[in-house]
Amino acid sequence: MGEYFLRRILFMVPTFIGITLVIFVVINLAPGGPIEQMLSQMRFGGEIAGVASEGSLTGTAGEGVNEEILAELRKQYGFDKPLLVRYGIWLLNLARLDFGLSFVYDEPAIDVIVDKMPVSLQFGVASFFITYLICIPLGIGKAVADGSLFDTATSVIVFVGYSVTPLMLGILLIVLFGGGSFLDWFPIFGQVSDLYDELGFWGRVGDRLHHFVLPLICYLITNFATLTLLMKNATLEEISKDYVVTARSKGLEERVVLLRHVLRNALIPIATGLGGFLGVFFVGNLFIEQIFSLDGMGLLFYNSLLARDYPVLLGILSLISIILMLGNLISDFLYVLIDPRIDFAH
Repeated sequence: MGEYFLRRILFMVPTFIGITLVIFVVINLAPGGPIEQMLSQMRFGGEIAGVASEGSLTGTAGEGVNEEILAELRKQYGFDKPLLVRYGIWLLNLARLDFGLSFVYDEPAIDVIVDKMPVSLQFGVASFFITYLICIPLGIGKAVADGSLFDTATSVIVFVGYSVTPLMLGILLIVLFGGGSFLDWFPIFGQVSDLYDELGFWGRVGDRLHHFVLPLICYLITNFATLTLLMKNATLEEISKDYVVTARSKGLEERVVLLRHVLRNALIPIATGLGGFLGVFFVGNLFIEQIFSLDGMGLLFYNSLLARDYPVLLGILSLISIILMLGNLISDFLYVLIDPRIDFAH
């Protein structure tokens, strides 16, 4: 088994190189790069008025710019080398956790990402654990009480929640509980109040939790229905198998049958999606962050995409790729932990 995981870890290296190569090429070949954006700003700002148009760059943004200015801009942004050479340099720098200098923030891209990461990470981690802690027992309960009033009522609630997008739910929560047309129970902007620094320890904890409630509900709604129904269906499938009938015929208590036999096998499909969940809570949610003014990874990725901030974009996508691969590796490990009979070595 150890050899299998070692092979998986080693195989992650060429996989990562392949993923980042595709990402690097697509991003750099996309139109409207940082040089074109800089030229547009210069042109509309009147900074290059009267410059001769000889040797101008093809396209509207480059009209009226001579070759010397273009060469200087290419050198400034590192575009004076062939594409694959630039990728090789970027990959070598990445081994030292050097993502390059952000075009927008004019500071190391890794520092920009690390600065924004805690916002998305805290909501993602909290929603991840709360979702699993609620959905797994709820899915088991729905399977045991399949067809009952409890199952029907919770299914209605789950499907209503599934049909509401985080964007619409966020607006609804603000209207209902954020001082809109009804109740003014929760703040709707930022993570802390203006007087946060003047509060004591427990006052700061309470203030953060107060700001935490509405965005967290929006984060929870994303995967709540999917995980609940997946757990219910997996439990129903296991309950109908012969080994459960045999365990019950031996006189085992229903609680023992469910927790010792059914739950272990029903958790296997849940472990499959763990890698995807890890990537989702890392990258954040653009709409939630915009609605509640949270300066996190989702908003950073969106703004970097608009500004063609390649070092930040590549840094975020690279980290997400690593996390997704690690998530899949953790899923395999959980398979073995849940059911020792699973052997990936064969």
